[in-house]
Amino acid sequence: MTHQNDDGWTKSADAWITTLGDIGDQSRAYVLDQPMMARVRASGAKHLVDVGCGEGRFCRMARNAGLQTLGIDPTPALLEQARALDPVGTYLSAFGENLPLPDASTDLVVFYLSLIDIPDFPAAIAEAKRVLRPGGHILMGNLSGFFTAARQTGWTVTKTNTADIHLRGYLENDVYWAEWNGIRVHNWHRPLTAYFQAFLYEGLILTHFDEPPSTHPDAAIRDQYNNTAYLMLSEWQKPA
Repeated sequence: MTHQNDDGWTKSADAWITTLGDIGDQSRAYVLDQPMMARVRASGAKHLVDVGCGEGRFCRMARNAGLQTLGIDPTPALLEQARALDPVGTYLSAFGENLPLPDASTDLVVFYLSLIDIPDFPAAIAEAKRVLRPGGHILMGNLSGFFTAARQTGWTVTKTNTADIHLRGYLENDVYWAEWNGIRVHNWHRPLTAYFQAFLYEGLILTHFDEPPSTHPDAAIRDQYNNTAYLMLSEWQKPA
C-alpha cells in the first residue's frame, strides 16, 4: 500500500490487517488471487518484488510457490505485520516512486491493487521497469476506471442483484477518500488509458489482460460481482 504521509494508511493499518486476515478480502481471495498467481507461475520468474506489499500476503503466496520475494511498503505497522508473519522474508520501507533496488535486479514486479494508491504512478512504472531484467514482467491488479469514477458514492444495488452506477469525471485524474470496514485511505481515480499510456511510454509490451470473474462460493455474492465486475489485471514485458 504505497502512500504519502496524509493519505490515511498509517491510521488505517490496524483495520486493514483485521479486514484482510489470512485469506484476504473478497476481491483478492475470490477474484484476483488465482489469476495473478497463474501469471506469476507462467512468467518463469525466480524473484519477485511486490510494490505496496502491505502486510505481505502476496509475498507469502509467491514464496509458497517457490519464488524469492521482496516486499516494499512505507507503512510501518503493515511492514511490522509482514515481518511477524514471514520472519525469513525481506521487507523494505520505501515508496514505489523511488525503489531502493539496483537496475535490472528482479524478474517480476507486482502492483497488486497498489497503483491506485500511488500519486506519481508514471514514476512508479518507470521505477519498476528500471529494476526489471530484460525480458522481465510487471503484473498489475487494479480497480477498473468505471468503478473509481463512481467514487464509491455512485453505486446503488438493485433488487435484481445488478447495480445502477453514476459516474463523473471519467477522463480526469482525481484523488478521493475510500472508506470501508474502518479503513479510510486515498484512492486515485484514473481512466484505463492513463495507466496503459504510462506503460506504453516506457516501451513496455502488453502480454496479458483479463477481467476475471468471481469464484465466491456464495452464488448471490458471486453473481452480484460478476454483473458489475470491477477488477482487472494486466501484464507488461520489458523488451529483451
